[in-house]
Amino acid sequence: MKFYKRQEKLRWLTVVVVFLVVGYSNPTSAQSTADPIQPFNRAIYSFNDGVDKILIRPLAVGYRKFIPARLRSGVNNFFNNLRAPTTLINDVLQGKPSRAKETVDRFLINSTLGVLGLVDVASKLGFPDHEEDYGQTLAVWGVPSGPYIVLPLLGPSTIRDAVGKVPEFAIADPLWDPDDISVTVARFAVRAVDIRSRLLDIDRILKMQVDPYLFMRELYFQNRIAQISDGAISKKPADINPIEQEILWNQRFWLHGQW
Repeated sequence: MKFYKRQEKLRWLTVVVVFLVVGYSNPTSAQSTADPIQPFNRAIYSFNDGVDKILIRPLAVGYRKFIPARLRSGVNNFFNNLRAPTTLINDVLQGKPSRAKETVDRFLINSTLGVLGLVDVASKLGFPDHEEDYGQTLAVWGVPSGPYIVLPLLGPSTIRDAVGKVPEFAIADPLWDPDDISVTVARFAVRAVDIRSRLLDIDRILKMQVDPYLFMRELYFQNRIAQISDGAISKKPADINPIEQEILWNQRFWLHGQW
């Protein structure tokens, strides 16, 4: 009797070991060294995808259909302008004085001539837009990225970038008031819908993927590498197919963590 019980335990132990080896050790399987908590991440990815399909995407479709393009552009410019202080702080922390001056110039020009940032006058005057965040600053300081993690509603991230989001929520922009919950939720919702409306065209590309989760994960890493290296990418242009290229340059609206 004890022999059979021991054999049964051995059988279950074998199943568990095989599961762990296949699931966590094989780099060509569902797991990889950069994504050790993939089951959890996939669950959150599915949750985010469900929220998107039920709520955010329908709102984004209506937003793009009924709101004029000029007004939508103004909304996007307004929120981008409010990010200038965060970018400035990280320009300084990363030791980039020329980019810090450029950020100040952009903010002053767009806040005045651009009517509180609704019009991006600075770009037309030769001051290109760029964004920096605390996650990028930590990377420049040599902090490892840590495991990949999908955050509820906020989407793809790493442990380092997730930590970098904390000061962004604490000191977001000049009009940020964390004590006013209703205004915070309203701003979050408007920004989310605005960003999602700009990504509607890549839905068809995601539908073409065998595994959208893996596709978005790899593109997230590529995008963050480009952001940390100030626009450089780890692949040569010839090595990037048109689908990757289209999402890489549109991804910055979504995956930069501004939801």
